[in-house]
Amino acid sequence: MCERCLIQDQQGTRKEPDITSDLPRLAAVTRPYRGTGLAGSSVAPYPHGGMGRHPNLPPGERLRVLLVEDDEGDAFLVGELLAETNSMIDLLVATSLSEARQRVMGVDCVLLDLGLPDAQGLDGLRQVLEMASGAAVCVLTGRSDEHLGIVAVAEGAQDYLVKGQVDGVLLTRALRYAVERKRADENARRLREVELRQAESARLERGLLPQPLMTTDVVAVHTFYRPGRHAALIGGDFYDVVQTRPDRLDLIVGDVCGHGVDEAALGVELRVAWRALILAGVPDDEVLPALEQVLMSERRLQEIFATVATVRLDLDANRATVRLAGHPPPLLLAGGKVVPVPARGGLLLGVRPRRPVAYDLEFDTDDWSLLMYTDGLIEGRTGEGDERLDVPGLSGLLADPATLAVPLAELPAWLVGRAEQLNGGPFADDVAMLLVSRGGGR
Repeated sequence: MCERCLIQDQQGTRKEPDITSDLPRLAAVTRPYRGTGLAGSSVAPYPHGGMGRHPNLPPGERLRVLLVEDDEGDAFLVGELLAETNSMIDLLVATSLSEARQRVMGVDCVLLDLGLPDAQGLDGLRQVLEMASGAAVCVLTGRSDEHLGIVAVAEGAQDYLVKGQVDGVLLTRALRYAVERKRADENARRLREVELRQAESARLERGLLPQPLMTTDVVAVHTFYRPGRHAALIGGDFYDVVQTRPDRLDLIVGDVCGHGVDEAALGVELRVAWRALILAGVPDDEVLPALEQVLMSERRLQEIFATVATVRLDLDANRATVRLAGHPPPLLLAGGKVVPVPARGGLLLGVRPRRPVAYDLEFDTDDWSLLMYTDGLIEGRTGEGDERLDVPGLSGLLADPATLAVPLAELPAWLVGRAEQLNGGPFADDVAMLLVSRGGGR
């Protein structure tokens, strides 16, 4: 016997309910129950239609609702309440939780009675929430218990409805609102998951950004890094600084072709590999060939290549060794002049293995700066036409007397700002810079 079929009177005795109050409403119903019966069938379809939409109902698409109810009379009343309102709801009826488990796939909402043959109370609700995680769940019960309703909603039910206290309009509205609340909750959950993944990725990317490994105060190193990929922290460009001896400092700036996540990951691999090679004491002429082997083994496409510029500073001798692999040359700032280092460009890494030719640079003064950069800085436009900034244009910006008022630590960012003014907007490419300075720096 269902839970509403026994009503406790004030003296605590039980008596059969008077159902004569339902007779006028049932007599007015002209649409018969069109299912195949509850006793012999686990699920019965109950499609609803009509001549027009009820004026008080919210608009919406057609919903599939699974009613889990073992009492045939209550299931009939629910079907007729929905039929009266032209609710655009296809009602399926299951008489037990085990039968509902087989039919819950694809429904928008589960309308659950808390008194079932194989599940009672909140235990049945918990089982339905577990098996119908993608559907809204509303409780429809004969228990007018406010505390139970609060607990049911806290467990995950979208609504708590009491039999005999809802009409067709209220029931339809409750079902539609429950479905929309469930969708909103799912969207909020997915958004939260995306935000957590983005935060995790940001922490990971920040951890992959280089931290210069140096202790000397003979020279100062200033860096600038900005990926072209939207909302990213790391792009395909990379840089690093490693001091292996008191008088030796190694620097690298590189650029992996492309702007995606794969290129960013490859750039990190190359930077870490370069640092490991330098710390391991690999001979100078063997470092870039070994780095090229890493590139060729880790790249996802044969067309992927990288450009690299390396500088080894001998601080005691005040000189540098420059190697280029398809990369734009560093710029030397000294004696009030700006000149590109005349090192041979060499081949790109990943095209055809060949050792880059070393260029020895002797500094004539103790006041100098060396600017290493990626091509994202010099590929911007300089006007209405297709003319690019390129190395001469960048040299001209650095030679501008206005740069003398810019502190060396702010000079890389200032250069990007000026170049973007000429470009007419932000760069689409990654930009990485290393500015190493000695003495006054210019």
